[in-house]
Amino acid sequence: MSGMMSTVDSYADVRAGDKGDTLILDVLARDQAAYDLLAGALTAEAVAAHYALDLTGPVVRRLLPGVRALVFVLPGALGGGVTGSPVLDGHGKALSYHLLGYRVPSRLDGPA
Repeated sequence: MSGMMSTVDSYADVRAGDKGDTLILDVLARDQAAYDLLAGALTAEAVAAHYALDLTGPVVRRLLPGVRALVFVLPGALGGGVTGSPVLDGHGKALSYHLLGYRVPSRLDGPA
């Protein structure tokens, strides 16, 4: 790896969903090299620190190598959920864009 940095957006797409007040983020790597890089850089602790939310439990990370995806579950991130929260984005859709800006090491051959 070089010392240069890039963002998740260079290597993956991110989708957000909700279940009650839990935010679910799916990181879909564009190729195997991107998946390998993101699996090393995006730990549960790193994602929790990046969001810096008052969560009701630990961030859970699931690796899905067969589809080159990482799934993060952030309990309590949506402050009561769609019907119980006064926030503008109760589904957490805009929160997927926040993860796209997370800085990761650049690949030597550049983004796919």
